Amino acid sequence: MEVTKDMTIAQVIQLDQNIIPILMDAGMHCIGCPSAQGESLAEAAFVHGIDADKLVADINNFLSAK
Repeated sequence: MEVTKDMTIAQVIQLDQNIIPILMDAGMHCIGCPSAQGESLAEAAFVHGIDADKLVADINNFLSAK
């Protein structure tokens, strides 16, 4: 499965818990926050000043390398 910017953080983490370090390294340190779980990757990236396209590419590269 490929990750998109419209997916929630919870959906992405459900795909593979090993994505959490990628999110943390990008600056999303509130992964466990209840409100963060319902945010899309695009919304969370915007709030944290992160390039959503790069984040999605990094996650998909990780998933495709498995």
